[in-house]
Amino acid sequence: MADVKKAPTQKLINKMAEAFSEDKRLESPDWLRYVKAGIHKEKAWEQPDWYYRRLASTLRKVYVMGPIGISRLSAEYGGRVDRGSRMYHPGTGSRAIVRHMLEALEKIGYVKKNQRGRQISPQGQAFIDKAVNGVMKAVVETDKSMEKYL
Repeated sequence: MADVKKAPTQKLINKMAEAFSEDKRLESPDWLRYVKAGIHKEKAWEQPDWYYRRLASTLRKVYVMGPIGISRLSAEYGGRVDRGSRMYHPGTGSRAIVRHMLEALEKIGYVKKNQRGRQISPQGQAFIDKAVNGVMKAVVETDKSMEKYL
């Protein structure tokens, strides 16, 4: 069985984002055009499908790092704050976006909440494993040296 950590991250996130965009249970909110990633960003996203990519990325991070809370996830999505001539300072990502992503994943049953934070549910684990197997099969077709990870 393929491992999430061995699969190419970008290809896995792209595959899961495609599945999320086709899922009728997920509705993208109206405020998507106006929100930015956190205090370290100056502009809003330019990618039209950033919402589904962030959902996929959040699900992968919960799978790999979970149980995890909103504060740690916002730190994962943070960056460097440009403070002019002063030194850069680490800034966290938007906790509201992280909270919304986790609530959306809970609503469709891929993440569940416990006392220590959010963790992957059996349905979420099955979804990720299916996506990883699809990605790894596509990677093995182009690169036979990756066959040992299937």
